[in-house]
Amino acid sequence: MNMSRPIRLRGRSVGGGKEPLICAPLVARDADALRAEAVAVLARNPDLIEWRVDFFDAIAEPARVLRAAAMLRDIAAQTPILFTRRSTREGGQPIPVSEQGVSELIEAVCAEGCVDLVDCELGSEAQHFQRARAAASACGALLVGSFHDFQRTPDADALAAIFARARHMGADIAKVAVMPGSAADVLGLLQATLQASRTIELPLITMSMGPLGMPTRLFGWMFGSSVSFAAGEQPSAPGQLPIAELRAVLELYRRSAAAGDAGEASGSR
Repeated sequence: MNMSRPIRLRGRSVGGGKEPLICAPLVARDADALRAEAVAVLARNPDLIEWRVDFFDAIAEPARVLRAAAMLRDIAAQTPILFTRRSTREGGQPIPVSEQGVSELIEAVCAEGCVDLVDCELGSEAQHFQRARAAASACGALLVGSFHDFQRTPDADALAAIFARARHMGADIAKVAVMPGSAADVLGLLQATLQASRTIELPLITMSMGPLGMPTRLFGWMFGSSVSFAAGEQPSAPGQLPIAELRAVLELYRRSAAAGDAGEASGSR
């Protein structure tokens, strides 16, 4: 029985429905570095990769972005690509592109069929969010409605409202990343995730960032978070574990759980 909701892309469950899916970010500054980073990261077999295009120095040149996106599509083959421009207000890199330009870039990348998921912040102006939604839908991609707070963890009511807003705005997946100030904040994020998984008909991606929030990256799937972000070459946010380390912990848990199930089965005979 799955504890998180599977992400279905074009009629198939990403990663065969495993929990959690592992997504690795790409943060290269130019096309050559992006190619090298993608090859190295894909060798670690993540379930998804995220291209953080706000790190890309040529983001203001759509033709170069599209060439890089096409290259990345070829390298990634069947591995789904999440296309993300993170704004500075939510922890991203400063870019010389207006919100209108970002919307046009999302539309162009989707029209070329280079990506499988698109991130758009829930704090975006409604017109830009809806343009991203339409562009993603037109190419069969999924829209991730995201919220990031690098300063604090909102309270339970505020977190519930964020999940509800993602659903109301038409996101296919709701993502929430927050910074904990205490262990209670970490617990609060997990509790909010569990509650949303029972009430919101969307896959969820949630995490507490930084060292204090590490348990959410390791075991958030047990509370309903479908994806854990892990560093392939370089992290894109504080607290991301290397892919191999995340997998090692997950495998240890699975072996322990399997041994426990076997013990219970033999004891019931």
